[in-house]
Amino acid sequence: MPTNEILRDCREKMTKAVEFFHDELRHIRTGRASAALVEHIKVDYYGAMTDLRELASIAVPQPDVIVIKPFDPGSVKAIEKAIQTSDLGITPNTAGNVIRLPIPPLSVERRKQLTMQIKKMAEQARIAVRNIRRDANKIVDKEKNDGTLTEDEAHKSKEQIQEITDEFNQKIDEMLQKKIKEVMEE
Repeated sequence: MPTNEILRDCREKMTKAVEFFHDELRHIRTGRASAALVEHIKVDYYGAMTDLRELASIAVPQPDVIVIKPFDPGSVKAIEKAIQTSDLGITPNTAGNVIRLPIPPLSVERRKQLTMQIKKMAEQARIAVRNIRRDANKIVDKEKNDGTLTEDEAHKSKEQIQEITDEFNQKIDEMLQKKIKEVMEE
């Protein structure tokens, strides 16, 4: 496998790992309302588990309220039940066909718990990036042993793989610091 192909494959896999971390961060509750908190809640809609975003429009008219308007008025009870059984810890207020979710401010204790959770998620993302680096380095070693790459080419490839790894670790750290700042804001 040519060196540029190994590097491209490494970069693509690391990009996916960082994107997964970014998506996970979107579901962490901060002190303000966000549609991302509820859009992936599974609702039992006539026997099929369906994402909330497919059943209703989700709006954030104020920083501390999420408003959910179901497309089918008959699904209000199912949506309420799904929100109550989710791990959000928010009780929905229903008025007709509109569901309001008041987002209470986070306690200091809860902010610390969320910070620890975010740090664990960041470490998992770093581990994924390191595993991708290890796999790419193994491919380089195999190519060197097969005679496809020279010693110098293999060394240069490993340096480039490390540069890519450092770049993605820095992205993870930046996202981590940004999210912790959001969580700790009052």
